[in-house]
Amino acid sequence: MKAVILAGGLGTRMRPLTYAIPKPLIPLVGKPLVVRMIESLPSSVDTVILAVSYMKEALEDYFRVSPCGRKIIIVNETTPLGTGGAIKNVAQHLDETFIAMNGDQISSVDLKAMVRAHREKGGLGTIALWQVDDPTAFGVMEVQMDGRVVNFQEKPKLEEARSNLINAGYYVFEPDILDYIGKGQVSIEREVFPVILDHGLFGFRFEGYWTDCGTRQNFLAAQRKLLEIENPANPPLDPSCVIAPPNLIRSSAMRGVRIGPYACIEEGVDLAQGCEVGNSLVMKGARLEVGAKVLNSIVGPGKKVGKDETIMDCICAAKNER
Repeated sequence: MKAVILAGGLGTRMRPLTYAIPKPLIPLVGKPLVVRMIESLPSSVDTVILAVSYMKEALEDYFRVSPCGRKIIIVNETTPLGTGGAIKNVAQHLDETFIAMNGDQISSVDLKAMVRAHREKGGLGTIALWQVDDPTAFGVMEVQMDGRVVNFQEKPKLEEARSNLINAGYYVFEPDILDYIGKGQVSIEREVFPVILDHGLFGFRFEGYWTDCGTRQNFLAAQRKLLEIENPANPPLDPSCVIAPPNLIRSSAMRGVRIGPYACIEEGVDLAQGCEVGNSLVMKGARLEVGAKVLNSIVGPGKKVGKDETIMDCICAAKNER
């Protein structure tokens, strides 16, 4: 079985970090986001197609050095193609039932169970559905008791929303879906789903958690959720350190620092005495000088945070990351 990960965005909402690192490779609790998505796929998926349009070479380099046990095919888009167009662009690889998923999210959806439900319904496509309080920023699904989607609304007004079930960005499709996707830039949500409702489009509801990682706030929310779930083990630290778990700490040579909760500190990070890191990601090679604080933020690789400097509610990166 094959899966398509739709990772064609430029990661503009995660700049300046994404000037040098493609969003799929940003570490999320110790693993690149794209690796976490690949690991969530059923074992029956032996081939993963990454539909990208930005820093393709960086992704190729990563998987060349760090194979993931599945065949990885990286297909570039020379111009933005949208969700539908990106799937059409890799059509030559899709000759059977396949999974497609947006490339900037994590969730508890059981994709194996979703594939099974799709095959039982016998429709053209199945969409993972997540319940929210306010659906106005999402694609909304109106679903019958048997799971059939009968109406699709893209970002409706609250008073006009037919339900509070949103498109969670995970799909199972038959290859016949390709016949309904035109050439060029195509939104599968706006241009394809409304057309195929009569051909068998079903919803698959799940519970647990779902987070879009496309912004700093949401990325750190995903980090918090995974830290709570995984509660990773960390190396022993000097007794002078004050630690409020859960955290992921991969640098142990530090004294007199305050870490947590919800901090991820990668290998090779230098934290001087009196530093504080909370609800943040500090990436490889970053350096925090005496008394520096990093709160609710992402610090890029190699970035220096000066003495007594406070970084709060932002993304900061080294100067060579523009």
